[in-house]
Amino acid sequence: MAETEAESKKVIKLVPEYLLKKRKAYQAIKATQAKLALLEKRKVSKGKPLKFKRLEDFLKASHRRHRDDTRIERSQHRPPAPLPPAKSKLAFAVRIREIKGVSPKVMKVVQMLRLRKIFSGAFVKINKTSMAMMKIVEPYVAWGFPNLKSVRELILKRGQTRIGRRRVPLTDNNFIEQHMGKYGIICLEDLIHEIYAVGKGFRAANNFLLPFRLSVARHAAKDKAGLMKDLGNPGFRNTGINAIIRQQN
Repeated sequence: MAETEAESKKVIKLVPEYLLKKRKAYQAIKATQAKLALLEKRKVSKGKPLKFKRLEDFLKASHRRHRDDTRIERSQHRPPAPLPPAKSKLAFAVRIREIKGVSPKVMKVVQMLRLRKIFSGAFVKINKTSMAMMKIVEPYVAWGFPNLKSVRELILKRGQTRIGRRRVPLTDNNFIEQHMGKYGIICLEDLIHEIYAVGKGFRAANNFLLPFRLSVARHAAKDKAGLMKDLGNPGFRNTGINAIIRQQN
């Protein structure tokens, strides 16, 4: 009896109507904000908005493209460049110039050399095909013959590979053996030797390495002319490429 009397005495508190309306309005506002945020996110994910380009930019790109096409066409009528001595089998290429508005042929060769970003570098095996490719990208790329010290420093300091979408530094010999053991490469020293000696597994070893992201001097942002002066002119640099590697590694 006591329990039934206690239950009958409990009163259910009613929520005022103005408070219910306030809650409903607040929920509607939050739903609208969430919908707008989702639409904005979809717009961003579709791609960056188009930037306004001035007429001067189009003219500059057209002039550069025409200049590249003319240069490549003229080089085809000239005798091919002689191959370097047999001992110089390995080259290192660094892109030190912007490639906005260049010829599609130049852009294709840059992508084949894996030099999509400025101040990125990659190893190249010297043969007739690679020499012709270097001629095409000569105004934008500095290249030459690295020594063993430069190859070792590059791989030890900036050597990376890609696993899925992650860039993984080469610091574990077990990891290298797991991925490159079938080519007889079981440690970093084997990888360095295979690259420098341009052995049978050079192509696999070079593809295993990601393009090297070289550092830029501190004054590059404020003194671009000074940086270009320090790096020198693009093109064939012979053993002078080692100085660029020391400067940017």
